[in-house]
Amino acid sequence: RVCQGGGWGFASFDGYETLATAVTEAIASARWLGGGQTRLAAVPTVQTTVGLPAAHDPRTVPLAAKHALCTDLDAGLRGGGEVKSRVSYRDCWRRVGLFTNEGTAIVQEFGDWELQVAATARTLDTVQTARETVGSCRCFQELLGMLTKAPAIAQRAVAATRYPVVPAGTYTVVIDPILAGLLVHEAFGHLSEADALVENPELQKTMRRGRRFGPPNLHILDGAVPGETHRGSYVYDDEGVPQQTTSLLQNGVLVGRLHNRETAARLGEAPTGNARCLDYGYPPFVRMTNTWMAAGDVSPSDLVHDLKHGICAGNWVGGTTNGEYFTFTAGEAWRICNGQKVEPLRDVTLTGNVFQTLKQIEAIGDDLTWDESGGCGKNGQDGLPVGCGAPSLRLRRVAIGGTQGATLSG
Repeated sequence: RVCQGGGWGFASFDGYETLATAVTEAIASARWLGGGQTRLAAVPTVQTTVGLPAAHDPRTVPLAAKHALCTDLDAGLRGGGEVKSRVSYRDCWRRVGLFTNEGTAIVQEFGDWELQVAATARTLDTVQTARETVGSCRCFQELLGMLTKAPAIAQRAVAATRYPVVPAGTYTVVIDPILAGLLVHEAFGHLSEADALVENPELQKTMRRGRRFGPPNLHILDGAVPGETHRGSYVYDDEGVPQQTTSLLQNGVLVGRLHNRETAARLGEAPTGNARCLDYGYPPFVRMTNTWMAAGDVSPSDLVHDLKHGICAGNWVGGTTNGEYFTFTAGEAWRICNGQKVEPLRDVTLTGNVFQTLKQIEAIGDDLTWDESGGCGKNGQDGLPVGCGAPSLRLRRVAIGGTQGATLSG
């Protein structure tokens, strides 16, 4: 990876015999694209090796144990009802070396696991899927809890085919930590990545420091989690900058954003250690790591007990974002009446503008929960390990998509 005159060149290769050619190509690309001044935030040079504990190394787990887990999960899904099952397992060990002409020489090892389980049930007029995903950068044993969940996942899919569809409308909604974490990551976190700002003056105005985005008890952070290790944790990013904790929203006000060395220099701010790439075949750019919303002071039960009419939604089965706009489909949902869950629902899709939605937070739960169930995708680099943390939230005036004219019983 080469920067010259402000232009970047990149080449990947898999044999030392092509090294000279790859370097020549990268330099040529940088010269072709560059036409200004190279500006990178200054950082200290580092020479170190970061090893991986044996328990965190997927290579220490026998292949037979991994196969047995998948086989048992498939059997558990099929025993839970007439469903089509899917079990997907992956793990990865990496040793990454970063060497720069500034003098940095860092070698780091990483381990990662991910397990996805899904059950799909069909009737003559509907198809319903229930799914769960678990990820870890710590140990294989953290995946084993899925075994006890498999029958219930299948039963959930079968039962959902009989649930009523929520009427489309605007509701007060209580969302669980999984959906709240998805909102934080997808709808707000990506807008905090500074490479989206440097070429977009309008977005710079929108994401200006000091702007209020939510209530005074709203705090969103990214990076190192003190005393904890999550799937987005590392010691140094792919430019040799130490991972740190970056406050994005503090007391509901925008106070920070995520940088690599280039975006930090261009915006006159400090690098945050957020330059990441999926593997050697891709150049690094600004990515989230562990992104979380701090816990509030309201118990999850109190989020619903005084709600006369509303929706409670949890888990997720899909979603899309387009800038500040989002659409998320809940994996489970219930109608709330007089503080009680009175009826399960299906096809509950939340849509909205993240800036408006953050302002519509009525209460923040005290149940901060981490979801490490998937990988982040951006600019063709899909599956980058990240962590998402959030508590339950109560939101007013949320648009819920369903079937126009549908009715609920009770």
